[in-house]
Amino acid sequence: MSTLRRMLLGPVAMATVLILAIAGCGGDGADSTRAGAPSSSAVLPNRIAGVPIPDGRIDDALGELDRLAEDLFASSRVPGMAVAVVHGGKVVYSKGFGVRNVVTDEKVDPDTVFQLASLSKPVGATVVARRIAAGGVEWDTPVHRLLPSFALADPYVTEHVTIGDLYAHRSGLPDHAGDLLEDLGYDRGQILDRLRLLPLGTFRDSYEYTNFGLTAAAVAVATAAGTDWETLSAQTIYGPLGMNSTSSRYTDFVSRANRAEGHVLIEGKYEPANPQRQPDAQSPAGGVSSSVTDMAKWMTMVLADGSAGGSVLVPSEDLLPAISPQAVSAPPKTPDARAGFYGFGFNVSDSAAGRVVLGHSGAFGLGAATAFTLIPSADVGIVTLTNAAPIGVPETLNAEFADLVQFGEVQQDWRTLYRTAFQPLGAPAGSLAGKQPPADPAPARPAAAYAGTYDNAYYGPATISATDQFLTLTLGPNNMTFPLKHWNGDTFVFTPPGENAPHGSVSQARFDGDKLTLEYYDTEHLGVFTRR
Repeated sequence: MSTLRRMLLGPVAMATVLILAIAGCGGDGADSTRAGAPSSSAVLPNRIAGVPIPDGRIDDALGELDRLAEDLFASSRVPGMAVAVVHGGKVVYSKGFGVRNVVTDEKVDPDTVFQLASLSKPVGATVVARRIAAGGVEWDTPVHRLLPSFALADPYVTEHVTIGDLYAHRSGLPDHAGDLLEDLGYDRGQILDRLRLLPLGTFRDSYEYTNFGLTAAAVAVATAAGTDWETLSAQTIYGPLGMNSTSSRYTDFVSRANRAEGHVLIEGKYEPANPQRQPDAQSPAGGVSSSVTDMAKWMTMVLADGSAGGSVLVPSEDLLPAISPQAVSAPPKTPDARAGFYGFGFNVSDSAAGRVVLGHSGAFGLGAATAFTLIPSADVGIVTLTNAAPIGVPETLNAEFADLVQFGEVQQDWRTLYRTAFQPLGAPAGSLAGKQPPADPAPARPAAAYAGTYDNAYYGPATISATDQFLTLTLGPNNMTFPLKHWNGDTFVFTPPGENAPHGSVSQARFDGDKLTLEYYDTEHLGVFTRR
């Protein structure tokens, strides 16, 4: 499976997309003092933007937003979309487009609830920041101290990896560690326990995006608070902000009458995903559902340095580390290129205008694409939610709006740039995807010769069953069964399941003596199963 695809088909981040976002949506500096900041800090050099924002510029940008959104929505043909903008502590734009479900044709409005996918990460980071204020945990608290069962492959890393390390994706865990276990039906506890079996990169000197690494940190924080993550999130952030349609539980999402169903593109036509994405196992990383109405409340709080309703909800000293660079997520490829950074659950970047931009994208291959962008120096933020597999729509609209705010006009052809960047994401996985079997394949051995149980410490056993001339593969705790189709000699093929396998994906199953190699699962060389 390509690294590019995997970085956005879970709840996601992708270096190519991040670099595009940096080019158009980031920055470092300010034209004026932010609300609540000491006035003397306004003169600090690192708060000075290279391009000023004149009076009336943001109003002008808002005046263009409807046209941009309508045009992008129509040209992309995604089923549904909702957009909200906040500025100066108020919601200044809020609108729905299209339908929640192409079958029922029910309309999207600002209160329609969407799955946020990886927008869950920055939302969850504010849960952690508020919990830090309550005491007993810090960003630099070792996870093992709060969650003694947590372990990674290196004992030193196990003892020292912190909440912040996992929220900044700098633990050394490999890219999207654990995601394929989730697709096979393993629950949160089973996946977190298996993280210790994964090879590690350089501790605190590498960046690899991991949903379940971050989830482990969140679970540790909730455990220290004496509750579960879903309850902690509701009590800490959703309830106090009045985010009444927001939840970290899938059952709450599916119980909402006004919810947007996920859609996938099949042969040029959007259809409801079947099954729908159920992300509870990685809820802190990708399991939040919300509306743009609720997300506007959250963005307003972040832009106000953690204040809401005239009082401090998240102390700025606990929030600031989350929205500050903690890891280099997109190293520059040339001397004149800007780098991309990751805080604790937030992307942090610099734009051509010289302004800090905070944001995050989220995506489910089974039908969610989301993004938010905050420009703190302009006290403005936009969130765009859609119910289709990712093709770059939210990122495009946010980049265009950010250009209007910073420059007064759209600076780049973001539609082409993002469309091109996202095209590989829907491509089928597997080296044999789209290929025809050999016209004269070498024969397979008798079906019974392959039958048996093949062990693997990470994925669990793979059972090969032989019935007449047919073979089936059984994997996972729920005994998911896949027919094996003969390809050539001792090589068979099957269709892998789940979020990370786009339509048309194919995996080889290669038998070699007592070894069975499942190509789709052989990332980090973990896909070899040994016969008992």
